[in-house]
Amino acid sequence: MARDRKFSTNDLFQKTTELLLQYGYEGFSFSLLADQLEVSRGTLYKYYENKEELITDFMIHEMNQFLDELKHIRTVEGFENQVDFLLDLIFKNASIPRLIEIGRNIPSNLNQKVRDNLIKLEQQRFSMYHNLQEFIELGRSEGKLKPNLPDSLILGFIFQTIVIPNHFSVPWSEWVKSIKEIICHGMLVK
Repeated sequence: MARDRKFSTNDLFQKTTELLLQYGYEGFSFSLLADQLEVSRGTLYKYYENKEELITDFMIHEMNQFLDELKHIRTVEGFENQVDFLLDLIFKNASIPRLIEIGRNIPSNLNQKVRDNLIKLEQQRFSMYHNLQEFIELGRSEGKLKPNLPDSLILGFIFQTIVIPNHFSVPWSEWVKSIKEIICHGMLVK
C-alpha cells in the first residue's frame, strides 16, 4: 500500500493532465493517479468524492490560467500583433482543446459539485469568447478581417488549428510558423 504523503495542487493537476492525455476520461482513475503521486486512493478521496470532481476542478484551474493570460491581449498594439499573441498563447496551451473534449464526456448528474463546476466551465468559455470579441472587432475596424465571415467561424478556425495532426513530424517551430502563415495570409499564391 502506498504511503500517505503531502502533494501540492500543482503536483495533483500536473499528474491529472498527464493521465487524462494518456488514458482519456474513461481510462483515468484514482488508482492510476494515486500510484503516480505515491499516495493511497483514500488520500485522494479526502479531497474529492469522485474523479469527475477532480477533473472539473482541474479544468477550471486550467481555464482560469488561460483566461488570465488571454486578458493581456488587450495590451498588445494592433490586430496582427494580437493574432501573433493569440496563436502563441494557444500553442503554449495546446492540450486545452483535448481537455475540453474530455470535459464534455463528464456526466452532469453525479453530484452538486460536478454540476456547479460544469456551469463554471461554461461561464469561462463564454468569458473567453467575450474577451476575443474585442479582438475580432479590432480586426474588423483595422480592415484586416473580411466583414462577411462569422465571428464564431474565425475563432473556431483559429482554435482548431492546434488539433491538426502533424503526421510528418514537421519541426514544431516550422509547424507553428506555417499555421500562422495560413491563418493570416492563406495558402494560395496570389
